[in-house]
Amino acid sequence: MSTLSIDVEFPRGLLRPELFLGVASSITARTVGVNLSEAGRASGSHYSGGRYGRGEVGEFVLIEGQQSLLLGRIAEIRLREPERRSIKRDLAGNSDLDALGQIQLLGSVAMDDLVVTAGVDAYPRLGDRIYAAPHRFIALLPRLMERDEADCEPVTINLGAVDLAHDSAVSIKPERLFGRHCAILGATGGGKSWTTARIIEECIKNNAKLILIDATGEYRGFDGDEVTHCHLGEPIDNAVGSIASSLPPTSFQEPDFLALFEPAGKVQGPKLRAAMKSLRLAELRPDLAPDYYIKKINQQKAAVEDAEKEPGIASKLDDPRQPFDVRYLVKQIEQECVWPEPFGGDSTRWGKEDGNFSHCLSLVARINGVLTSPAFACVFEADDAPALTTSIENFIAGTDRLLRICLNGVAYEYHAREIIANVIGRHLLTKARAGAFRQRPTVVIVDEAHNFLGRHIGTEDFTARLDAFELIAKEGRKYGLNICLASQRPRDITEGVLSQMGTLIVHRLTNDQDRGVVERACGEIDRAASAFLPNLRPGEAAIIGTDFPIPLTIQIHEPSTKPELGGPKYQEHWSPTHPGLI
Repeated sequence: MSTLSIDVEFPRGLLRPELFLGVASSITARTVGVNLSEAGRASGSHYSGGRYGRGEVGEFVLIEGQQSLLLGRIAEIRLREPERRSIKRDLAGNSDLDALGQIQLLGSVAMDDLVVTAGVDAYPRLGDRIYAAPHRFIALLPRLMERDEADCEPVTINLGAVDLAHDSAVSIKPERLFGRHCAILGATGGGKSWTTARIIEECIKNNAKLILIDATGEYRGFDGDEVTHCHLGEPIDNAVGSIASSLPPTSFQEPDFLALFEPAGKVQGPKLRAAMKSLRLAELRPDLAPDYYIKKINQQKAAVEDAEKEPGIASKLDDPRQPFDVRYLVKQIEQECVWPEPFGGDSTRWGKEDGNFSHCLSLVARINGVLTSPAFACVFEADDAPALTTSIENFIAGTDRLLRICLNGVAYEYHAREIIANVIGRHLLTKARAGAFRQRPTVVIVDEAHNFLGRHIGTEDFTARLDAFELIAKEGRKYGLNICLASQRPRDITEGVLSQMGTLIVHRLTNDQDRGVVERACGEIDRAASAFLPNLRPGEAAIIGTDFPIPLTIQIHEPSTKPELGGPKYQEHWSPTHPGLI
């Protein structure tokens, strides 16, 4: 930030006599004690259109050191024991109270260009003066924490403000918000959904590329020529113009089918894998499978074994990405349950059925149940619906800015929603590895992310890990694909994934386990900073992360397109005057 821009933003300087708080009375490595001369007043004061507590917990302050300015935040206010007894319920304010405050040190402010950095350049001395930090200065922290400034007007996302009654809007560059991935965390009612909607709204104003995995359908209100809605299954409420889509079975890979069918024991797993391998051969060599599956019971081996050794086929048979027709999986499993050789020792043929098929009956029942389940109708019974993968490719190549994929119509039975979301995530990662997002960086927003990350499905013998979004978090950045997770249960997201999130937007968190996960995932926040999280107001959030070494608390702006949170309308339907009761 240039000196000229500083003069424009702060024409009368940062340290204003009107915002004087007190002087430093004690100094440690992490905190500064302050004699608060204004803390005894009945209320705060107003300056330049904004309210300043001038000695309230949570207030940002500037310490005028001998060599530089220090930025801090008031974490505690108290009185000495003799004066504590003078505080009674009829107290109307007393400026003579000898109040003491503890200031948590956050960073240093350069005297020439006001660039803010984490850490302490030089500690203050006893008696150094302390002032409330101007709201406009706090709002500019995202810009003041970066040393390079583009010549042209940067693309920014206007998230909220330090003080809604004052010109203190906080705008953040998308590189700093999404560049190292992002997570929006908060308990129910804290404002997580509104923050997600606000981010989507601001990104659409720019030439952004967003793919939203909408687990509940609450973001169906977004509309416009630059928005495309797709849905799987049959949502209760749907967006206008939403495309009923299918997810082709060819999008599924071997780990997905293992998660779907959950083979158990020492027989079912190997037979299932062998059947999938044979069906891949049937897909590659249809001449060997006139009935779409490879027949082995009492059949000659030569043609099949020779085909498996062909250079163009051998490498594909064990490739988990190689598609096959899952509709014939039960028939193929039956064909795999044969003796190696028929009775009489003819090594050129397979034998009759062995007893292993009886061990696979529970697997066969589950396969039939999955293939006919309404939860997977969008996969196995939606031949006429346009493929979601095609919609994704059209979105990547087109000019639309938001592709919303609604999963509200997909049931949870057979882990359908988790598995389908994982298949979509893997498809996006495959496209990213192929270079699809290099010219148009794209952010995939995963709502209710705790339902999709860190999940393991299956038995002890064959466990499938649904890790597509975790892989995006670990390697998607270098391909131009970033992830933004929204969750009300951070403790259900693995710490390995949260540690990959460079930016955390944290709303109120009342659960101590959730706060502990946030603390461990982000080294820039400590116990003193996380102590504010349970008391954040609805819509208020702390921005923390690698690019925000100084936690910044803001009030998120209300989005124009509000989430459709739904829920039962008791007052309307339980009223004695309801038409149904008259």
